[in-house]
Amino acid sequence: MQEQVLVVERKVLEQVGMFQGLTLDVEHYLDKLFAPGVPSFMPRPKAEADPAYKQLIPYVIMSHAGRYLTYVRGKRAGEERLVNLRSIGIGGHINPSDDLYNAPLFVNFREMYEAAVEREVAEEVSVEANHTDQIVALLNDDSNEVGSVHLGLVHFWLLDAPNVNKREQMITQMSFMTPAELHGLRDTMETWSQLCLELLEK
Repeated sequence: MQEQVLVVERKVLEQVGMFQGLTLDVEHYLDKLFAPGVPSFMPRPKAEADPAYKQLIPYVIMSHAGRYLTYVRGKRAGEERLVNLRSIGIGGHINPSDDLYNAPLFVNFREMYEAAVEREVAEEVSVEANHTDQIVALLNDDSNEVGSVHLGLVHFWLLDAPNVNKREQMITQMSFMTPAELHGLRDTMETWSQLCLELLEK
């Protein structure tokens, strides 16, 4: 059975206002993207090849005491086009939950998304700290093949302790770094992380 991923039609994003890079006008977009009848699930192979749809991807940036979690995507990364690139975001595709299969007409997609973010992060890393969670930006990059079929929802998690351990083998060289240290590694970063680093530095 093919993996199902959460998508919205590109035309919905265009109606709200297409942008390149980051936008901080978060709620204006989220209200439209999670409106009833807008989000849906489709097979991942189809979504990856059809820019008429945008896959919604949580991109969780974790911070403690002015330092940010960073890692390098190893050879086991699910997205081969991002292997060996440094990242400051944890996250991935949103898949249907059991609730959706049991009662698809009554699903609040915003609530389902938020619960899925917690699950997705927990699959990749173990966070042994309390945290706040805020969506601080949306990220769109149509300049490359990967970005043209994805839309990032940038979450900012402020941790009360730097206790994060990897769970996925694809995560390597994980540590917390200052924005200055990250800037020195900017050329080794995936595009989304480069865009988010500019936001951190501001």
